[in-house]
Amino acid sequence: MRREQEFIDDLYARVDVLRGDAEASVTDALAQGDKPMQARLERDILVAERSGLLAALNAVDGSLCFGRIDLTSGTAHHIGRIGLRADDTERTPILIDWRAEVARPFYLATGHTPMGLGRRRHISTDGRRVTALHDEFLDVGDATRTGYEDPNGDAVLLAALNSARTGRMADIVRTIQAEQDEIIRAPHRGVLVVEGGPGTGKTAVALHRAAYLLYEHRELLARRAVLIVGPNPAFLGYIGEVLPSLGETGVLLATVGELFPGVRATAADTPEAAAVKGRAEMADVLAAVVRDRQALPDPVIAIEHDREILMLDDGLAGVARERTRAAKLPHNAAREYFEGHILNTLTELYAERVGTDPYDGSSLLDAGDITQIRDELAENPEVWSAIDRLWPVLTPQGLVADFLAGPEGYVGDADAAAIRRPVTRAWTVADVPLLDEAAELLGEDDRVARARAERERERQVSYAQGVLDVSFASRTYEFEDKEDSDPEASEVLSAHDIIDAERFAERHEEDDHRSAAERAAADRTWAFGHIIVDEAQELSPMAWRLLMRRSPTRSMTLVGDPAQTAEAAGVGSWAEILAPYVEDRWEHTRLGVNYRTPAEIMDLAAAVVRARDPHFAPPSSVRSTGVRPWIRATGDLPGAVAEAVRELTPAEGRLAVIAPRDLHRRLAARLDGVTAGAEPDLTRTVVLLDPRQAKGLEFDSVLVVEPGRYGTSDLYVALTRATQRLGVLHTGPLPPGLAAPARPDGE
Repeated sequence: MRREQEFIDDLYARVDVLRGDAEASVTDALAQGDKPMQARLERDILVAERSGLLAALNAVDGSLCFGRIDLTSGTAHHIGRIGLRADDTERTPILIDWRAEVARPFYLATGHTPMGLGRRRHISTDGRRVTALHDEFLDVGDATRTGYEDPNGDAVLLAALNSARTGRMADIVRTIQAEQDEIIRAPHRGVLVVEGGPGTGKTAVALHRAAYLLYEHRELLARRAVLIVGPNPAFLGYIGEVLPSLGETGVLLATVGELFPGVRATAADTPEAAAVKGRAEMADVLAAVVRDRQALPDPVIAIEHDREILMLDDGLAGVARERTRAAKLPHNAAREYFEGHILNTLTELYAERVGTDPYDGSSLLDAGDITQIRDELAENPEVWSAIDRLWPVLTPQGLVADFLAGPEGYVGDADAAAIRRPVTRAWTVADVPLLDEAAELLGEDDRVARARAERERERQVSYAQGVLDVSFASRTYEFEDKEDSDPEASEVLSAHDIIDAERFAERHEEDDHRSAAERAAADRTWAFGHIIVDEAQELSPMAWRLLMRRSPTRSMTLVGDPAQTAEAAGVGSWAEILAPYVEDRWEHTRLGVNYRTPAEIMDLAAAVVRARDPHFAPPSSVRSTGVRPWIRATGDLPGAVAEAVRELTPAEGRLAVIAPRDLHRRLAARLDGVTAGAEPDLTRTVVLLDPRQAKGLEFDSVLVVEPGRYGTSDLYVALTRATQRLGVLHTGPLPPGLAAPARPDGE
């Protein structure tokens, strides 16, 4: 203990030095003030790098080192959340990053396969103080034995499983199990599906895989960023501290409802509406909506030009429309072609009207006359009014809002009734994939942006030329008298001698120093280096279309459990999800050990699913608490809930009350200090959730209210959130599978 404490003290002394150096570097760089562009660029890069290092050091402080491996060769390595080196000429490693290959035996070595280890040591700390050591001797050097693993080696894992919850997910870097390690370090290519039931650690594995990939492929993924998609904002808040605790701060966490820049989903759909909007057929529906905005005259548009009336009928406009569609460009990007076709058509009509010889029908106009007519038509407001009617510039928000306000004719009557709503600025999660699809169909007419950029560039070049002219004048004034007496003075170079105005302007363009994650969040077309999707079985086909656009390399890790599929639009089948994008070129692995849910609770939850699927096989729980879940009927639901909360609230840790959303107001009125809403504070002692909000979360105790109102999947999720104690309250009939197994103790 004393030697390990001395090592930890030295380790943190090194961290304090590094932190002080990083803080000083940032402070000094920011204090430099105005500098030339190159110096400012170097300063900004330094600030970004040092700030990242400082964030990593601050994030891992207090739990930096957690293990040590002693090799039979006599070498020993300490394992930690990040790697550290000594301040010597050899840059000697003093702490090995858990992701390094040399650290892998810490997670995989056994008595039968010691991997060269003589001893594995788990180091428990409280802040910077060593509190406990757990040793396992894996190779005792006896040819007749392969070593033994101390039963106390599981003490660290069991302590982590039994510890009080804080409302924030903790990393599992100290207790990664062999099956989890295989997935975390799986090769970085293609689509990897990680399936696992409740409590198997699939979310933690996915997050640690993100940290591992960022370590192994730092250059690529730091440039392209990693996207982690979660089921709801509460879940993202719950997992938000895991990657920073592993020294990684440059990852974008988002829900599907946050993946269209400028839009945040705040409204809610009915399950029926979400199911309709999530269907793959909606892509064809929106394409039809766009095509219908490419209109024809009904039956003709009269355009006055220079006292002549030009009749643009549906036949002429139809030819322009078909030729434009043949270019196979997005709607807005194709408008330039449509404008050209209409202008050419009107030019021909006008030229025929005013430039035809009345005697022999020959043309009296030359090419210059035709060009002049076309240019004049291009300045006629009536021409542009006609073009706007026939091929309007559309926005994704406007297109989707108009469609939802009047979906009749595009979908069946029942589906139209489900999704119809007045035009509103509030968007739902299911709307976001529709907006993204619409943006893909519409594209962007960037001519205005290009013209604006070109004008700005010309302004910058003009300014740069002015600076060079001033430089030349100053040089002439300074040396004109010296040249007569000193011919070498004329050889002195100035700025105008070595650079022109265009390059000078380019050097003064502002660079974008936002992180890759920050830039990705603002760019709908961003291609991520890797995407991790949690609760992947819940995503609709339209949501998958959105995500696949953001992963052109199809580098993805998908985690979920088909047995927990609750969304009506969820696909639930990995093959059905992936076949349109990668066919059968994906890998599947399964986590089969339940670390979170005690056997007593898991037996009850499994009975609910078996009532629907007799062949259902739940993950195996690694522990039993001896505390059976209870089920109680009541006639006073708010009062019974308040009493049960007092009974179940742990001395330390967190309690979740999981109830149908329409009961929340009544229940919250009887519960002191409860937190609820769309983004509840999970760090509070008691939190009130609906079943969908509870996905991916865990609590010391859980109270499930009115289970008969849940679907099987929602109920399965709700029953498997507890790590210690579970209670169930109901006023109505119990669902199949829940009535028989468990009754209150003593009854």
